Amino acid sequence: MNLFCHKAGIMFIMLFIISCVPVKELKYFNDINEIDEPEVNPRVQKIIMPFDRLYIKVLSIDPQTSLIFNSSEEMRYGSGNSGVIGYMVDENGDINFPFVGNIRLTSLTTSQAGEKIQKALNDYVSNTSIIVKYIDNQVTVMGEVLRQGVLPFTQDKLTIYEALSLGGGITRYGDRKNVVLIRNEGNKIMRYRLNLSDSRIAGKSYYYVLPNDIIIVEPLKAISSSYPNFTLTTALTSITTLIAVLLFVGLSF
Repeated sequence: MNLFCHKAGIMFIMLFIISCVPVKELKYFNDINEIDEPEVNPRVQKIIMPFDRLYIKVLSIDPQTSLIFNSSEEMRYGSGNSGVIGYMVDENGDINFPFVGNIRLTSLTTSQAGEKIQKALNDYVSNTSIIVKYIDNQVTVMGEVLRQGVLPFTQDKLTIYEALSLGGGITRYGDRKNVVLIRNEGNKIMRYRLNLSDSRIAGKSYYYVLPNDIIIVEPLKAISSSYPNFTLTTALTSITTLIAVLLFVGLSF
């Protein structure tokens, strides 16, 4: 029986060591001080690309003008899944706008697109203001998070931390120093490897996520390399089974 207790004790110690993750690996901003210099963030704005869906609203001091353009939009496009009417950018980067025809909006920000639409409308109406927004914004969160998936968001500004919180946050086995961000930039697919424990990330262009970004949280190296299929439930099951065997053997002698 003493041999059984000795072996069982060793197995419990092994389980405790395996399941423990250093506190510093679970914390964000390990390098931050009580007083720190503010970070200036050069926020990158998403540019319009083919197959983006846009909400476009014409504002005018003449209610009839607003009614004509905005009701035309509703009749042409109806309501989508988000409950908001919108224009689909075609494969050439154009939208078909009432009375104006095709307007090319690719490679423009939403504010630049609004200005271009306003200029195109000047031949028909004056004193208008155009609002352009994206519809069906979404970000994909994968890896060591509580809820993986494609997650919708409506905020104009969404930080990478807020995006991860939409997925329930990083698990205790996620490596906060090894997070991959995949982003479409024009005709290029860019990959960034981020350290979310570094407070200087607040000044980086990828601090704010863009629609259709993909965020992947890698597992901690100690777990991924030593225990590629490790889960706490698996470990507990294995230990319980082993203890039962040892107990059976111990009672047999």
